[in-house]
Amino acid sequence: MSDNETTRLRAKLEQARSVIASLVGNGLAAGSEGQRALDYFASDRFEPDFLPWPRTASEGTRPEDLNAANDD
Repeated sequence: MSDNETTRLRAKLEQARSVIASLVGNGLAAGSEGQRALDYFASDRFEPDFLPWPRTASEGTRPEDLNAANDD
């Protein structure tokens, strides 16, 4: 992969992170799963098991964690 391709992919990931941050900020994808996505895309690590997103209750995330509108 060329330096130009790497630069473009990093820029695209930053765009994805910005979109996710906006969704979280608007309450459309907030809660622990929104934070999980922000943390993941802000890091350099790759997690082959990151998807599915959001995780379902059977995978450990409670449904009330998926939407900040349900936060107390």
